[in-house]
Amino acid sequence: MTSTSTSATAFDTLPLNPATLANLQQLGYLAMTPIQAACLPQALAGQDLIAQAKTGSGKTAAFALALLARLNPRSFAVQTMVLCPTRELADQVCTEIRRLARAEENIKVVALCGGVALRGQINSLAHGAHIVVGTPGRIMDHLERGYLNLEALNTLVLDEADRMLDMGFFEDIAKVAKQCPKERQTLLFSATYPEGIAKISQQFMRNPQRISVQSQHEESKIRQRWYEVKKSERLQTVSLLLNHFRPVSTLAFCNTKQQCRDLVKLLQSQGFSALALFGELEQRERDQVLVQFGNRSCSVLVATDVAARGLDIAQLEAVINVDVTPDPEIHIHRIGRTGRADEEGWALSLASLDEMGSVGRIEQLQGRESEWHQLDELTPASNQPLLPPMATLQLVGGRKEKIRAGDVLGALTGDAGYTREQVGKINVNEFSTYVAVDARIAKQAAQKLSEGKVKGKSVKVRLLQGDDSA
Repeated sequence: MTSTSTSATAFDTLPLNPATLANLQQLGYLAMTPIQAACLPQALAGQDLIAQAKTGSGKTAAFALALLARLNPRSFAVQTMVLCPTRELADQVCTEIRRLARAEENIKVVALCGGVALRGQINSLAHGAHIVVGTPGRIMDHLERGYLNLEALNTLVLDEADRMLDMGFFEDIAKVAKQCPKERQTLLFSATYPEGIAKISQQFMRNPQRISVQSQHEESKIRQRWYEVKKSERLQTVSLLLNHFRPVSTLAFCNTKQQCRDLVKLLQSQGFSALALFGELEQRERDQVLVQFGNRSCSVLVATDVAARGLDIAQLEAVINVDVTPDPEIHIHRIGRTGRADEEGWALSLASLDEMGSVGRIEQLQGRESEWHQLDELTPASNQPLLPPMATLQLVGGRKEKIRAGDVLGALTGDAGYTREQVGKINVNEFSTYVAVDARIAKQAAQKLSEGKVKGKSVKVRLLQGDDSA
């Protein structure tokens, strides 16, 4: 411990207050990640920054600690705004800011995203908020209707700016930035550096410092393997990979929605627990898919790059590139979702002869040759089907009914008699609550919860099956 505090990457080398430092220690933040060490001294000094950093690099804390340091908790006015490409990322950012703000007195963080009724958001803003985190479209909505006042704003953060530009949000970002006070600090984070970012920096930033942290992954953490396939055997090879490596959670990337549908259909027919994530899913379906994958009750999530934006899963044993992406930066981004923190991960890629040009570009960016393996090495590691360890129970009722995660945990470990170890992640949404339980007790737990009470009330419970998305 002492060696950490004397190093240049210790948080106590920064001008942070003692309560914040104590909270960081409690949260297990012992040393800064490379992006935090590069950004925080300058961000805390009020400098505008353009930081190139991938998901999972610790970038949220890099801007959250800076914006919290500038915040006046006694002034109930919006002092910081964070723009994110997706609702999932916005939710994660809100959670992280709240954790880092625990040391402060009552800091209010409000999420403003589409797919949720305006009414609740309007009420939250009316009661006063310090920080708003949201998607450009919904933030624009609140600004145009006059519900969001930015006069007191001192920090604007653009998170995953490249994704927002990809999604066509440049005009919205420009309109929002124009309504912010000129004397603010702007922090921009992006995994890649498309030309739109230069445009944003010229128009809306003051002498930004550009920071780039090496985009390569630690080779020891992500083990990359390539397999040459014929187009006709590509989807079937995915099941061979799953049965050979047997990862608990796998994110499989396809270049098209149709390929996603075909792969999920094939995997489900072979008894795998697989779900698809692509553009036109309704928000409710998308939420259910992400909850089941995030709590380890679905083994394989098959997604397009657009649908997976802002998706951050803590434990991911494998990424499979079913198709090679023509953009090598996206390949780096895809495989960087595994091998997080101290975990190791597999990055398994399938390529046909006509994709070798794209493979070459990836090799160039990574600065090394790909490691090729034969398909006949792939043999089932077990004759048991690969099943997820958890199952998801859906309870009708959520935040609107004032249900908290602790109420559900209490009902399962109290009256129902289960142990804390048999209960996994609990997600409380607006109208629904999802709880992961050990797959072996799922049916029985659903019945016991239905017959018992949560927060003194009876609740409707159903067990979501692996192919449920409604």
